[in-house]
Amino acid sequence: MISSKNIVLNGKIIDLSTPIVMAIVNVTPDSFYSGNRCLDEKVLLPTVEKALKEGASIIDVGAYSTRPGAEVVTETEELDRVRGALRSIRTHFGDVPISIDTFRASVAACAVQEFGVALINDVSGGELDEAMFKMVATLNVPYVLMHMKGNPQTMQNNIEYHDFLSDMLRYFAQKIECLRALGFNKEIIVDPGFGFAKTIEQNYELLRNLCIFETFNMPMLVGVSRKSMIYKLLNSSPEESLNATSAAHMLALKQGAHILRVHDVKPAMEVIALYKAYKGII
Repeated sequence: MISSKNIVLNGKIIDLSTPIVMAIVNVTPDSFYSGNRCLDEKVLLPTVEKALKEGASIIDVGAYSTRPGAEVVTETEELDRVRGALRSIRTHFGDVPISIDTFRASVAACAVQEFGVALINDVSGGELDEAMFKMVATLNVPYVLMHMKGNPQTMQNNIEYHDFLSDMLRYFAQKIECLRALGFNKEIIVDPGFGFAKTIEQNYELLRNLCIFETFNMPMLVGVSRKSMIYKLLNSSPEESLNATSAAHMLALKQGAHILRVHDVKPAMEVIALYKAYKGII
């Protein structure tokens, strides 16, 4: 295994000693943020091009909205959306590192085997498809392991914990052990799952204590971009929450985040630049 300060994507070592940005590309009509709905090539390709020019290291493609109360998308529809988007991105941007945002094993397999996707980003931690962990072990590409309870339709009804932070640590420890027992030997990236089965207060407790996940000695991904933990707190909207998102990104970096999953790449890169100056590494 390589150092937790790196991940290998499509054979290329990505150095995480300096934080990087993962750009969100949603090929779904019901993403919670209207500014990030890439429903056809006329929107998709300029979105990807802009993200790469602004400094994104990974393009994260998702075809099933996981916002609270999101509509159910059939496996066939998700596969159709994913194939269309990945085909276009590969045609126009070559071997750019791509992540597939899915909780379905079949979609992960399609993305990796047909389009050379480098990373599986599973919001359910293997809970919503019993075949996912075995598929991850078979595909053997890096995996984002996120914390969530329930599913997108029910998760906000699953906010009770015995001990919030201890329960999360136990969740990750058990999932990591399961993946390793299946023979998975690639990098696991821990994602605490902001906004998933958590109240606003729990989200900020989590943000204050992100450093506890360093116990796993694994990269940490944080996704707070324009989420309700920000705009509801400020009586605002996703469209009006960029400034506060940048503030939350800085807090996450100070607590040890390695990867910021964002809608807006340039502002996130600026936050990282300021963080590097603050740490004296410019």
